[in-house]
Amino acid sequence: MAPSGDRLTGLDASFLHLETPSSHMHVAGVMLLDGSPPAHEDLVEAISSRLHLVPRYRQRLAFVPFEQGRPRWVDDPHLNLNYHVRTTALPAPGSENQLKALAGRVFSQQLDRDKPLWELWVVEGLDGGERFAVLSKTHHALVDGISGVDIMSVLFDTSPEPEAPPDPGKRWLPRPLPSRTQLLAEALIERATVPAEVVRGVRAVFRAPRRIASAAVGSLAGIGAMAWAGINPAPTSPYNVPIGPHRRFTWVRVSLADVKAIKGALGGTVNDVMLAIVAGGLGRDLRRRGVDVRGLELKAMVPVSVRAQEARGALGNQVAAMMAPLPVGADDAVTRFETIGTAMKRLKEGGQAVGAKVMTDLSGFAPPNIMSQAARVVARQRFFNVVVTNVPGPQFPLYLMGREMTEAFPMVPLLDRQSLGVAIMSYNGRINFGLVGDYDVMADIDQLAKDFRASLLELAEAAGVELTVSEPVRTRGRNGHRPRRRVGTPEAVPAPDSQ
Repeated sequence: MAPSGDRLTGLDASFLHLETPSSHMHVAGVMLLDGSPPAHEDLVEAISSRLHLVPRYRQRLAFVPFEQGRPRWVDDPHLNLNYHVRTTALPAPGSENQLKALAGRVFSQQLDRDKPLWELWVVEGLDGGERFAVLSKTHHALVDGISGVDIMSVLFDTSPEPEAPPDPGKRWLPRPLPSRTQLLAEALIERATVPAEVVRGVRAVFRAPRRIASAAVGSLAGIGAMAWAGINPAPTSPYNVPIGPHRRFTWVRVSLADVKAIKGALGGTVNDVMLAIVAGGLGRDLRRRGVDVRGLELKAMVPVSVRAQEARGALGNQVAAMMAPLPVGADDAVTRFETIGTAMKRLKEGGQAVGAKVMTDLSGFAPPNIMSQAARVVARQRFFNVVVTNVPGPQFPLYLMGREMTEAFPMVPLLDRQSLGVAIMSYNGRINFGLVGDYDVMADIDQLAKDFRASLLELAEAAGVELTVSEPVRTRGRNGHRPRRRVGTPEAVPAPDSQ
């Protein structure tokens, strides 16, 4: 039998089924670090010494013949870290725009399913060598946003002096690859035995009738909310059109202190502020495209982590989702903010995220061939216009072999007919947007980034908050402090470097 926990969950497997030649299901990010990068050989050795802390990084997928079971993780007998850890360089002058273009090309390539599903790209030559970048790619079947942050914390240090990793114990030797016959037999045995385990689990739950009654009511209410969201499709928009395999990537810098100040002045949550920025930015973009936005309310799919605190650091996906409104037709920033805050509070109280979690759990009982067809059917439906994911990162600096990571910009994958994705990540006093778009549909994605900045400024002015914006090129002044400047108008934000 397969070792416990090596079989993909229904949700993890769904990310494999959703992948098409035009829709890549890897999460990714761009990390900026001070100084010059470590030598390639030293970095590979450092990662190798910590790989036992994230054993999935040395495993690949094994697929069950005839789709009679979900894939499972197996040790890769040909693991070669030089394939997964790559080094490249920007041509002079090494601008951020050049880095964004490179990131878009790297993120356009699917991960090879015959190898462990991750890559790290070290990019030299940023700002003429004053900084370097690390591009990360990990398949969504392996990791969600919350556990992804935990993995990053494992691979990085919390102090400039690298810490010795824990002793891995015995030297790792990959287990033999299972044969097709063995994979099929394991899957058929599990299919016959898992229902019995479910029955025993139900009996155990019913020993606490008060608890099960409360949970059942909450789950039914949540499923009803999700069903209502499903029969009310999202409106048509320029973002929901067929896409190709190529990507553009850019980012927007925001201060977490500024967002908290806006939240404090207007009420609500940090997530409400970020969604209001998205709504304002998309409204500006749609008006520029000639779309009549009067009364228009787009739908955002907002992933919500349901990972227990004690499960942080474990790989795999433990997420649910809520459908949040984006009132792009509202001209007033406060109106957008209050509309979003009221709706999000109602969605949380209505248990929509609970319903999504129950439904994804149930998908684990569907045969894989049915899951595959269902995932593609769902992807073609217009339940939402755009994905907006907000991942809380560590609020302390991280170091890669003594080099401080100053900023991080996340990327969320695009589904079919989803030409734009918005990922948000907080890290060490910042809360930055990563915007990914189809290469052709979102050719003006850098202008959209300016729209997001303008939306942030409009919201800050309404809240009486004066924004602080870090310089995009030099992360530290000559005195060692990060330079900051006051911003009064959207035009005062530095324009992206020209390539």
